[in-house]
Amino acid sequence: VNTELVVPIEEPVNAGDPDDLWQRIRLGYRLDLSNLPDTVVRQRKWYIDNPSYLKAVFSRAEPFIYYITDQLEQAGLPLELALLPIVESTYDPLAYSHSHAVGLWQFIPSTAKSFGLRRDRWYDGRRDVIYSTQAAVKYLKYLHKRFDNDWLLALAAYNSGEGNVSRSMARNRKLGKPEDFWSIKLPRETRNYVPQLLALAELIAKPE
Repeated sequence: VNTELVVPIEEPVNAGDPDDLWQRIRLGYRLDLSNLPDTVVRQRKWYIDNPSYLKAVFSRAEPFIYYITDQLEQAGLPLELALLPIVESTYDPLAYSHSHAVGLWQFIPSTAKSFGLRRDRWYDGRRDVIYSTQAAVKYLKYLHKRFDNDWLLALAAYNSGEGNVSRSMARNRKLGKPEDFWSIKLPRETRNYVPQLLALAELIAKPE
């Protein structure tokens, strides 16, 4: 790995410095990073093999990630979620997807409306980092409660919709199969989505 290109996630000189954002995020971890499956390991290898990608997204995140971390911390949410806009939009507040999702948090129009983001001819709250982050915090809290405090299922629902996740869980339940994220059938994008976040979280946890 070209260490020059991964400066943003190097271990700081003073890991106890309260102003060190990465250490602050690590201390706020709540997701289980033990016994990660091969899908996460493969994704982690891709990130390690592409340090220029990491450099680019962390540079793009710099104007926003402090505010997002603050909002997550105030809401009592896992601070790994500060990495979620990397997976969603590569931290681009103007990002636009084929499914008409917009902004750092990639809200589709219906979800944006449900969580109070105003859209009109002159303004789209999905591109407003302040208001879209506040809406994302509310949405993530709702999904976490909706899926019985299971963050992996909540994240899957954030990506593919709570209806898709609920239906897949119901199918497994009917067949007597496990209903956790790793066992239910989900779209390929969602199957990759959660491992991408977990791989990023592990890299921040172990920058060496």
